Amino acid sequence: MAPTKKDAKEEKEAKLTPEQSAAMMLDYLRKQNRPYSATDISTNLKNRVTKTAAAKLLKDMHERKDIEGRAAGKQIVYHAIQEEPDDASLEMLKTMDEQTTRLRDEINELKNEEKELRVALREGSTQIPLPELKAAVAVLERNQNEMEARFQILQKGDLKPISIEEREKVNAEHRKWQRTANARMKIRNEMWKEIVSNIEKGQVEETKEELGLDF
Repeated sequence: MAPTKKDAKEEKEAKLTPEQSAAMMLDYLRKQNRPYSATDISTNLKNRVTKTAAAKLLKDMHERKDIEGRAAGKQIVYHAIQEEPDDASLEMLKTMDEQTTRLRDEINELKNEEKELRVALREGSTQIPLPELKAAVAVLERNQNEMEARFQILQKGDLKPISIEEREKVNAEHRKWQRTANARMKIRNEMWKEIVSNIEKGQVEETKEELGLDF
């Protein structure tokens, strides 16, 4: 005899073991990332775990330090344990905070400049031609939109933290090119010293200008 829909449903919703119930609730708390009471969890899981079982299992999980729990009025609410951020993440958060502050300041400055330009535009300023003012306002608006877009990304925290390996790779590359630049600067100084020793003092600046040197 073929199984009926009722039999299939009953098989699908077979009674969970305590271990399965605990795992289901722990997974739910981690995904939701917010505190819930045993009653709320049981209801949200469509009573796959009864309120009584949920209360007991959550208490056991709290005592084993699998989850965190705290009193909220007459009931206890539970939430998943948050991982402590590592040094790299903390450094990235600090950098993001600094960038957020800088971008916020730049946005405010751009808004003030835009306001001043609009006032000058309305007053028909004779110092700056109207087309130039409109072009300047357009540039400021575009810059402001770009800054606000970057600011929104920082606020959402969607930026992926730079790994220690990536940071070390960039630092190593920087040190490599810094050594190359220092070596070239030393060679340049020695060559210039040799040139200066073989020309008249009055020709030093003229020679520097002819060679396109700006140091």
